[in-house]
Amino acid sequence: MVKKPTREAAEAAVKTLIAWAGDDPTRKELLETPKRVVKSYEEYFSGYDQKIASEIDKNFENSKDYDDMVILKEINFESYCEHHMVPMIGKATIAYIPNNKLVGLSVMARIVDMFSKRLQIQERLTIEIAEALNQLANAKGVGVVIESSHHCLTTRGPHKPSSIMQTSHLMGCFIQENIRKEFWGRI
Repeated sequence: MVKKPTREAAEAAVKTLIAWAGDDPTRKELLETPKRVVKSYEEYFSGYDQKIASEIDKNFENSKDYDDMVILKEINFESYCEHHMVPMIGKATIAYIPNNKLVGLSVMARIVDMFSKRLQIQERLTIEIAEALNQLANAKGVGVVIESSHHCLTTRGPHKPSSIMQTSHLMGCFIQENIRKEFWGRI
């Protein structure tokens, strides 16, 4: 486990970056910037403080034996590329086929937030969301698709502003051809 630096140390690091960028961190307009940056980082990376176990009690019994696909589409998220610490902004679609538990819609959205609010690569984010949903639902199968724009590709380096990356991860019965086709046809 990494020892988290103090707020003061984080603010000092921001001052160093301001100076490294070529500006004066003591300039009147920048005096509060280190505090604001650190406060925004608390929000951007709040997923490190969340655990999937806290969502387990929010499941529902599948009392009517619902056995069709449950899909939540277009879940907006913001994450940060672990290579450049710039935003990746996108939408997730997550689905599962229940076994004996149903997962609340807000829990499904919180799973996306929990893992996107960390330094990420999209491929790992896709798998983490699928594995967490599978763990919470004890599902027959899970499917996750993420589409996002990466600022490391759109605002720097290659400068390809309209590029979209898509990743997917299928587990359990979603690997079967008929369910895979249904999933891709419904999203």
